[in-house]
Amino acid sequence: MLNAEQALKILKDGNEKYIVSKTSGGDISSEKRIMTAEHGQNPYAIIISCSDSRVIPESIFNAGIGELFVIRVAGNVMDDHQLGSVEYAAHHLGVKLIVVLGHDHCGAVDAAINHDPEGYIKFITDEIKSAIGEEKDEYKACCLNVRHSMEIIENSFEIHQEEEHGLRVIGALYHIDSGRVDFGI
Repeated sequence: MLNAEQALKILKDGNEKYIVSKTSGGDISSEKRIMTAEHGQNPYAIIISCSDSRVIPESIFNAGIGELFVIRVAGNVMDDHQLGSVEYAAHHLGVKLIVVLGHDHCGAVDAAINHDPEGYIKFITDEIKSAIGEEKDEYKACCLNVRHSMEIIENSFEIHQEEEHGLRVIGALYHIDSGRVDFGI
């Protein structure tokens, strides 16, 4: 079991490999599938990311089967469902690092800034609007949205208790054009 600092180093190293790779380097072999089927998963990080098809955490961090516990939702917003997933991974799987991974050119953030959508997407854009306030700069809004999700996680009673045992929440922003991840948002 890795602590938060060890897991963060693996993510950073994986992102560096991803930036220079032409194909994904994570282990997706039949042996790995069989091993995780028989012995379960052992992820070293929880990644909350956007559902955007250009944002693939396993590839971005050069990870394979069973290495990341990924929660994807448009706009990387948090509600009770996502918090329940985080709580499961932290409490039952022993994961010590939670990364809220936003990205630039986010359609959900753009919709919150420039549009007034209807339907179910309004639940997402309303949450983003509460995170970004009147911010109109897309990059700054994406960062504010990441920080807002981090605050929700940090203020969760169950997650807060885990901080005493080494659980860490960090924000990051993925750049779609370069593949680089900026940590510490």
